[in-house]
Amino acid sequence: MVTGTVPDSEYRLEQYRDVIEWPLLRLFTQFSHSRRGWFSVGLLAGLFERAASLVPPFILGVAIDAVFTDSIPYELPLVPAGAVPPTRVGQLWFSFGIIFGCYLLTSLLATVRMLTVDYFTHHLMHVVRTATYDKIQRLDVRFFDGHEKGELMSILNNDISNFEQFFDDALTRAVRIGTVLAGSTAILLYLNWQLAVVTLGAVPLLTVFTLWFMRRVEPIYDAIRSSVGGMNTRLENNLGGITLIKTMTTEAYESGRVRAVSARYFETNWERIKLNTLYHPGSNLITNLSFAATFLIGGYWVVVGPPPLFSGSLTVGSLVTFLFMSQRFTGPLKQIAVIIEQYENARASGKRVVGLMDMPVAIEDLPDATELTAVAGHVEYDDVCFGYEPDEEYVLNGISFDIDPGETVAFVGPTGAGKSTVVRLLMRMYETDEGSVSVDGHDVRDVTLSSLRDTIGYVSQEHYLFGGTVKENITYGTFDASDADVVAAAKAAQAHQFITELPDGYETAVGEEGVKLSGGQRQRIALARVVLSEPEILVLDEATSDVDTETEMLIQRSLDEITVDRTTVVIAHRLSTIRDADTIFVLDDGEIAERGSHEALLDEDGLYANLWKVQAGEISDLPEEFVERVSRNK
Repeated sequence: MVTGTVPDSEYRLEQYRDVIEWPLLRLFTQFSHSRRGWFSVGLLAGLFERAASLVPPFILGVAIDAVFTDSIPYELPLVPAGAVPPTRVGQLWFSFGIIFGCYLLTSLLATVRMLTVDYFTHHLMHVVRTATYDKIQRLDVRFFDGHEKGELMSILNNDISNFEQFFDDALTRAVRIGTVLAGSTAILLYLNWQLAVVTLGAVPLLTVFTLWFMRRVEPIYDAIRSSVGGMNTRLENNLGGITLIKTMTTEAYESGRVRAVSARYFETNWERIKLNTLYHPGSNLITNLSFAATFLIGGYWVVVGPPPLFSGSLTVGSLVTFLFMSQRFTGPLKQIAVIIEQYENARASGKRVVGLMDMPVAIEDLPDATELTAVAGHVEYDDVCFGYEPDEEYVLNGISFDIDPGETVAFVGPTGAGKSTVVRLLMRMYETDEGSVSVDGHDVRDVTLSSLRDTIGYVSQEHYLFGGTVKENITYGTFDASDADVVAAAKAAQAHQFITELPDGYETAVGEEGVKLSGGQRQRIALARVVLSEPEILVLDEATSDVDTETEMLIQRSLDEITVDRTTVVIAHRLSTIRDADTIFVLDDGEIAERGSHEALLDEDGLYANLWKVQAGEISDLPEEFVERVSRNK
């Protein structure tokens, strides 16, 4: 387990992808335990399916020589002589029965193979996708600060879906090809080892050609998967910001950016296509020349006699079997290119998935973490220092304060002073570099994350809503709440009135990310969600930033009731919303510059007093050094 601050440099997925050599093997061994038997059955079915498909050409050759030309006796390996009918008509029906039985068996085994392998593959995709998503959820905020959602979506969707082609098709096809090659080789050597050398001559040439292709195509597929992630990120950002694009009339600019990422994908994919156009015709040429050489030499042998360097006899039936087998033989050799492509594509995707799996989890439960129970709400920061990067200056420096149970405190200060960072340390979204944060005397690092965060109700200025109904969003996290409790929470958040005016009331669909509601409506639903959870500690991070003045007044009155006997931490830019707080902390450059009540801070005539004058419109009363400082910071 990794704890403590992890540098952003260690949160780059590329760092973990580059050291992975066998990603598909790792995914298979790690996630296929419960369904591996299905895969084994599928592989065996595929093996016997191809083995059965080799029997008819061999039987055909024997039938031509023994039944049609009567040039040799009817004999089959592993078949007792007494089992073969004595008449040529009987031998014809016997041959038909074996050929028909093999075709029937082949169809049956193909059905078993497809069902078992498809079930295994899709179950594996399901397990890997859910495990990958679970890992993403465990990663802390710093990881998401450095990675786009589009890239993560590409991993969860595109990359994991690429496993289907490999496990469902390429791997089973490789087993079947191996069976055909081994079986065909054995039959050809059994019939005529000299002609078999001609037919098998394509193998070493194709092997060298294939190894060259694999070395060239591997980096291309890595680049393709990376370009897909970049393209998904750009498209997701643009679709999410379509309103801004329209209002700023930047359609042409964004079209150019989409064109650029799409061009990158086209260029990397074109490199793959050019390589394939060389490999596929080249491999076809090698295998087709093998078939042509078998036909020419074998035909000359039957018509004239043994060619130079060859000896013995070759029957018509044997030549027919050779020609059939060479087609069965060269066909799979042509498919090797497809298997390699599917493997390289899946391998590149596997590196992205496994790389994500290997990302360090900086913040998680310690082995001896305890549950935080019966919380009174006493919060203490003891000389806390924190920086987002180890080599950079601290964002918070020497922060110390106490919040008594049931007390309401507020944090104010200029933008970037560290207000939101303070509360994120309380919820262990980040880990302190020095000092400690504790709840009821328990260091937050010593308690389980679930019990800590269950204790804290957090309302941020982003007020995210899931696609679904109003009720589903309010009850999110408190799924068993009664309708009466939902309505009470909505009333406390001043949301009940507008909800009842919606087309379907609490069952109204809010759209993706709550797009059908106004910012203020989304904010009040988010507040109702936290009120319903009844947390012991309430954190309001600009929780009323998107509501009008009248609604803010109503919410503020409700909050006065909600926060009674509940520890409350408020972060606000509107100082009017926190003037009644028990204690106001003024942050400046990562330090607590002032603390006290609203009246006491006004009397100090310091930073807080100047911020109050700004919001009260008393611009002319501001000291010149304060105005200059604001100008520099902006």
